[in-house]
Amino acid sequence: MAPITIYTKSTCGYCHAAKDLLRQKNAAFDEISVDGDPSAQEEMSAKSSGRRTVPQIFIGGTHVGGCDDLYALERAGKLDPMLAG
Repeated sequence: MAPITIYTKSTCGYCHAAKDLLRQKNAAFDEISVDGDPSAQEEMSAKSSGRRTVPQIFIGGTHVGGCDDLYALERAGKLDPMLAG
């Protein structure tokens, strides 16, 4: 399975929804909280072409985007192949 990293904030409903979908897929992920962590926020922004909203999701080194992007991949049948690597 491809490595997954998700940048989140604890109070973000979209973050929870994205993590729920990944859990439904039995996809293990590394979660990096940007709550009160300016360096993690800057790291996320640099990796995601300047995006500052959460979640920001990376699968196998590819920037997927946010929660809506993750669910769009699922609807299009493209998420499972990405997760498989």
